[in-house]
Amino acid sequence: MSTTTIDKMKTIKTLNNIAESGLKVFNKDHFIIDNDSENPDAIVVRSFNMHSIELGNKVKAIARAGAGVNNIPVEKCTEQGIVVFNTPGANANAVKEMVLTCLMASSRNLFDGITWTKALEGEGDQVPKLVEAGKKQFVGKEIKGKTLGVIGLGAIGALVANDALGLDMDVIGFDPFISVDTAWNLSRNVQRAMTIEQLFADSDYITVHVPLTADTRGMFNEATFSIMKPGVHILNFSRGELVNETDMAEALESGQVGKYITDFPNEKVLKMKNSVPIPHLGASTKESEENCAIMAARQVKEFLETGNIKNSVNFPNASLPYTGKKRVAVFHKNVPNMVGQLTLAISSYNLNIADMINRSRGEYAYTMIDIDNKVNGDILPGLQEKIDQIGGIVTARII
Repeated sequence: MSTTTIDKMKTIKTLNNIAESGLKVFNKDHFIIDNDSENPDAIVVRSFNMHSIELGNKVKAIARAGAGVNNIPVEKCTEQGIVVFNTPGANANAVKEMVLTCLMASSRNLFDGITWTKALEGEGDQVPKLVEAGKKQFVGKEIKGKTLGVIGLGAIGALVANDALGLDMDVIGFDPFISVDTAWNLSRNVQRAMTIEQLFADSDYITVHVPLTADTRGMFNEATFSIMKPGVHILNFSRGELVNETDMAEALESGQVGKYITDFPNEKVLKMKNSVPIPHLGASTKESEENCAIMAARQVKEFLETGNIKNSVNFPNASLPYTGKKRVAVFHKNVPNMVGQLTLAISSYNLNIADMINRSRGEYAYTMIDIDNKVNGDILPGLQEKIDQIGGIVTARII
């Protein structure tokens, strides 16, 4: 168990170049950016691999300026009571634009055509004639009227689906875990696939926007390819491991899959016939990096100053309006009578509770309790110690 009582100044460490617009969120009166600190209060990171670094006992939060958190030791952080944030949706528009760009460009054989044309360098005055003679090998097809299958209708998938409708495509979507917020933002003209097999069978193009889990790993494989229309185009801007690459290479060779567009190239992908390897550019825009940095910084700042949690991948999300009253914020095991013990500890100092919230996530839970009284600072060390002594506490702060 580790415990801390909040101090006025907080130290923020960055492990990658974080957009200046994000760093400006941390005002200089309450935060210090110190990238040499070995024990900061919070860390903001992009792609830096954190699995081999030690996390100091002061670290309360890690924010990933992006959606994926594979580079962060989430389980270890949970055990130490460190909240891990990500920024879902902050880069959604950038990825959506890349998906639609590649959808059209690959359908028109644009990438192959440009590569072939640039190889004509040195042919001099013959280039125009060679272009006219050779262009027939790159005849493509239009996406209008074709069916796009969207797997995963989160922030990115919903944008792709809506905009594809605007391009006069028929769109079917599959997401058994669609959120209420996403459902409100999704066009009613997106057809719902009752099973993923239905989507595979009916789509001319398939784009996937789901996280990598035990269930989704290798979801594109020999068995699923056999359900699809011959010549289907598959776009993968989520995770390379969603695809069984051995099976994909065979499907491309046979023509069962017409094109494989992926943001995750490796040696196997580069050798595949009709693969379109993109150098991980999906979210690589200035706007996306700024949006992610600002969102990550705001979440860290809010948590350090008020205890409120939004977009955590390991803590339950919890928000309680902050009125300036003393607040007890506790991350603890999800066991019976924990809230009762916390309220008893507070009442033993003749303190009244103004408001509280308790949220659980698996084996752990998070509780915030606002104290109604004007609290004498001399009480805080004793109250902190009393809370620390409760079994099952992971971290506790008095804000």
